[in-house]
Formats: sequence, C-alpha cells, structure tokens
Amino acid sequence: MSKLPSDTIRDGIAFVLEKSKAKPRKFTETIELQIGLKNYDPQKDKRFNGTVSLPSIPRPKLKLCMLGDAKHCEEAVGVGIDHMDVEALKKLNKNKKLIKKLAKKYNHFLASESVIKQIPRLLGPGLNKAGKFPTLCTHSEALENKVNGIRAQVKFQLKKVLCLAVAVGNVEMTEKEIFVNTQTSINFLVSLLKKNWQNVKSLHLKSTMGPPFRLF
Repeated sequence: MSKLPSDTIRDGIAFVLEKSKAKPRKFTETIELQIGLKNYDPQKDKRFNGTVSLPSIPRPKLKLCMLGDAKHCEEAVGVGIDHMDVEALKKLNKNKKLIKKLAKKYNHFLASESVIKQIPRLLGPGLNKAGKFPTLCTHSEALENKVNGIRAQVKFQLKKVLCLAVAVGNVEMTEKEIFVNTQTSINFLVSLLKKNWQNVKSLHLKSTMGPPFRLF
C-alpha cells in the first residue's frame, strides 16, 4: 500500500508541531504537504486533478461565500459564512475587475440551484476562470454539512510545474488527526499518478512559518 513508514510520518508531525510551539505565531499555522514529482512531463502527460475529503477539517477558517436564494442566504448567516443574493450579483454589473476581486476574496463559492443557472449570465466566466465555479447546494441537505464537507476537501491539481502543496491540517489539531489526514492525502495523490510511487520525487511536511521535514 504505502511506501512510507508510519513512523516517518509521525516523526514529521512531531517535528512540525515542536517547531511551531517553539515559535508561537499570532495565527493558527496550517500544516502543508509539499510534493515534488519526477518522470512526469506536464506538457505531454495528462495533468491530473482530483479532490479528496479528509477525515478532519484542515482549514476551519476557509473563506466561503454563498450565492443564494433567500432561504440559503438566511442559512448562511446561521452557519457564519458570507452570502450574496441575485440582486447583489447584478450590482457587480459583469465588471471584470469586481468579479476578479470577488473570486480572490473567497476560497470557495456555494450556490443555490436557482442561482447557479444564472451565474454565467450574471457574472460571465470570471469565477470559472479563477477555478472557483460554485458548488451546488440543494435545500434537501443541511448547509452546515456542505460547508464542513468543503472545508475538509483538498485538491490535487498538476499545473505547469512539478511541485504542488496541499493543506493536511493545522497546528491546533492532534497528532493523530494530522497523521490520518496526511496518510489519506499521500495515498490519494499516489493513486492519481501514472506510475504511482515512481513519480514521487519528494514529500515534505511543513507548517506555514516553520522549517520543512522530509518524509520521502
């Protein structure tokens, strides 16, 4: 299954947490898994793109915005995320700069069924270009579950360079939670690669401001 001994991951997590505690920051540091690939040509080989849900939420502070109907906007207030209704979107007047600013402000968007159909007409391709086209929300599922689901997801997407990084946790989490998240992420990444472990050049764990620890 995994070429990576569990102990190595545990050592890495302990190292990252210890370094983080030695120099406390004014914010909660995110723990990242940094991946270097080899024997891969982003020009020729298929660029992979996959999303995996982690057992524990790595980034509880992920900024989300609900593009919703009245009911969803109301729910968004209850869940504590920002929201915009169709009128607010119309006010952007398809202004590319404003839409770009909106896309930058949030990590992820959600939209009600009645609103998602109107997004291309209201906003044009701006959110899509930013890779942030909203996730559909229906009234049959609780918004809070949807929000937590999104916050637990990490996306592996190969662009033009052979290195990528994903959040696997934060320094407030327990070692066990970070361990399970890290293992889930690594196994999922390897399953996306054409030659699995033969494409992995290096794996590092690192907190936002801390030094990296080499796992592989």
